[in-house]
Amino acid sequence: MVKLRLRRMGTIDKPFYRIVAVDSRKKRDGKYLEQLGYYDPKTDPFTLKVDIEKSIKWLKVGAKPSQTVRSLFSKAGILEKWHNIRFPQEEKTEKKEITKKVKKEVEKKSSKKDTKAKDSKAEDSKAEDSKEKKSDKSKKETKTKEPKKTVKKSPEKAEKTEEKAKSD
Repeated sequence: MVKLRLRRMGTIDKPFYRIVAVDSRKKRDGKYLEQLGYYDPKTDPFTLKVDIEKSIKWLKVGAKPSQTVRSLFSKAGILEKWHNIRFPQEEKTEKKEITKKVKKEVEKKSSKKDTKAKDSKAEDSKAEDSKEKKSDKSKKETKTKEPKKTVKKSPEKAEKTEEKAKSD
């Protein structure tokens, strides 16, 4: 698999990177297939020079950019060009029109379902109301109140709990 990644160059405290197309099994600084550009993070603002045609050629072939290279390509505007090549504007307008038609059809169907659902709910609620009225009458006739049960503490237990509370 071909990857687009950085190849470190420069001295110990002065890193400089080349953007290269390389076989993924090779070492970071090993043999590469083609140089696509360079990146110098030490300058203020950083220096980035990329050959757009070569980069897009490798992306078309199926090369996968590393996370850092992807970020650099994004800053250089290469990913946007690549996206426009893969998904032309004509297709986007066609897709928008199709989605608008589909949304309209879905709205029509859902509105029909809503009206049917409202009608059925109204009928159900009428039937439930009549059932509730009948059940309420029968409940009133059979309901009886039960006395509440209360538990009284013995005076000895109450004194013990008060002593414990004071000692804490």
